[in-house]
Parts: sequence; C-alpha cells; structure tokens
Amino acid sequence: MAKFCLRCVQLIHKHNQYLTGIQIGFGTKIGKALMFPHYSCIVINGSAIIGDNCTIYHGVTVGSVRGPKGGAPHIGNNVVIASGAKVIGNITIGNNVMIGSGAIVVTDIPDNSVVVGNPGKVISKRGLEHTKYYS
Repeated sequence: MAKFCLRCVQLIHKHNQYLTGIQIGFGTKIGKALMFPHYSCIVINGSAIIGDNCTIYHGVTVGSVRGPKGGAPHIGNNVVIASGAKVIGNITIGNNVMIGSGAIVVTDIPDNSVVVGNPGKVISKRGLEHTKYYS
C-alpha cells in the first residue's frame, strides 16, 4: 500500500510540474508565502532552503553543486529573485535581498543587498525597499 501511495504522490508531483513549469525537489524546505508571479522554467533543488515571503520569477534556477564544498543555497526571508537569475552552490542569501534579472550568484550575499550581473555583484546595501521594483 505504501508503495502505491508513493507512486501516486510522484504522479501528482510530475503532473503539477508539467502544468506549471516549476520543478521543486522533494526535500526543499520552504517558508511561508512563497510567491511565483510569473511561473515557468523554474527549477529549485531538493536541498535548498527558502525563507518566508520570498518571490521567485520565471526562468530562475536555485541549484546545487557537487564535491567537498557542494550543497544548495539557503535563501533568507523577504528575498526577490528576478527573471532568469541563477543562485548556485552552498551559499547563503541574506534577508531583504533583491537579485536582479539574469544575475548569476555563486557567493554569499549579506542582508539588505541588491545584486546584479554575472558574476553577481552587490551594488547597494540599502535594502529591498529602496529599489524601484519594491511595492
């Protein structure tokens, strides 16, 4: 019976991935109020941790790396990850962070930062509410 139930859960999971274009690994830890305003082509690794009140736009990858320093990202509270951004590796994204479109983040990001570019670079430490995209 347990094997049957597991198979049903897997089928529902795959069906939802197909309908939404969002792939979230089974082990992902997600806080309250995660939002996907424009869903499609979103991949979140099963080892990732995502805090409360985060927003993830389309085309985002939250992925892991292998090896001795491997792991998946730990994303803090009130983080916005704009379209096409990649957050990769065993890194920590602080609270109240804005990651700009197309940014590739592979290093830790402190609280209240705005990150853009490839590789991701902190351009402001004034916080999310000081960006023109905050509402």
